[in-house]
Amino acid sequence: MKLHCEVEVISRHLPALGLRNRGKGVRAILSLCQQTPGSQLRPRARGEPGSPRPACLLISTMKDKRGTRYEANSGSLKSFLSAVRLVHKGCDINASLSTLTPVKTSEFEKFKTKMVITSKKDYPLSKNFPYSLEHLQVSYCGLVRVDMRMLCLKNLRKLDLSHNHIKKLPATIGDLMHLQELNLNDNHLESFSVALCQSTLQKSLRSLDLSKNKIKVLPVQFCQLRELTDLKLDDNELIQFPFKIGQLANLRFLSAARNKLSFLPCEFKNLSLEYLDLFGNTFEQPKVFPVIKLQVPLSLLESSARAILYNRIPYGSHIIPYHLCQDLDAAKTCVCGRYCLNCYIQGTTTMNLHSVAHTVVLVDNMGGTEAPITSYFCSLTCYVNSSDVLK
Repeated sequence: MKLHCEVEVISRHLPALGLRNRGKGVRAILSLCQQTPGSQLRPRARGEPGSPRPACLLISTMKDKRGTRYEANSGSLKSFLSAVRLVHKGCDINASLSTLTPVKTSEFEKFKTKMVITSKKDYPLSKNFPYSLEHLQVSYCGLVRVDMRMLCLKNLRKLDLSHNHIKKLPATIGDLMHLQELNLNDNHLESFSVALCQSTLQKSLRSLDLSKNKIKVLPVQFCQLRELTDLKLDDNELIQFPFKIGQLANLRFLSAARNKLSFLPCEFKNLSLEYLDLFGNTFEQPKVFPVIKLQVPLSLLESSARAILYNRIPYGSHIIPYHLCQDLDAAKTCVCGRYCLNCYIQGTTTMNLHSVAHTVVLVDNMGGTEAPITSYFCSLTCYVNSSDVLK
């Protein structure tokens, strides 16, 4: 489908740059064509070489016989051709027509995908961030909270807010459904909320840096961020890991140096890491005698909780009281695979960290790579049958 005409390709960006169009058309052939896999058409500057397109506009001139291809959006092209047909018939057009006006400078930013701000004087106060940003770094700007304008950047994949004074994270960070990397190093955070753990970050977040904050405990729901591959928790005040940390099956890099960890949870054994750093923690020696909290017969709460968890019966705050949901979320896993709530035996032993990680940073200055680990047992039988505890 070809049209012989005179064509002038006009860039509406030129007036904003202080430049003028050439102002003269050239004899050309305008073709609407379908690109084939073997097509050798020269791609447009913004196009992706070699990527198939169902339809395109091709402008060929005497100097450019092979032509320059312009991608044609099917919806826009249909509206355009319908408008041309009405003009040809001499009919009125209801659709809004474009006006040839100079573009605003801000329109150039809409294609910007990366912005790095490392000084407070460069922080934008009077204008929004470009909506197309995929990587945003705002460091050393003295932020005490997350700017809500950042949470409108739906294409954001990497957010770096390191070296600020942020004390609390808004739950709406979880609405950034494409966010893969979140860097909050060197802030004043004291917690990581349950809402974030249960947001869309469960499916998108790959890397999380919470180093140099004031976090003491991570919620058990933190282990629902199962796409995490890199986790940095250095220089916090952590007294324990979430005891379901073994559910982070994709985790490969874990660094939690210089915290206040006394023991590792039993499910730590389920990790398969490439790098592990637990240097500078206050690990205690395993206790000789276990902590026994058995009750015979089991309470109704304990029996029903074990049945719900063992049979994987769905539960939620819309079915049972919220505090019972919290108890079920915090249930401990016995070495036999069953669950226990408030009735269990707790024992401790040591494990060599090389059993869960290929590369291990020494736990202390004495060259040790062993750390104490806590185990739970749902009954006396499980405790007696556990060879690890009897060693």
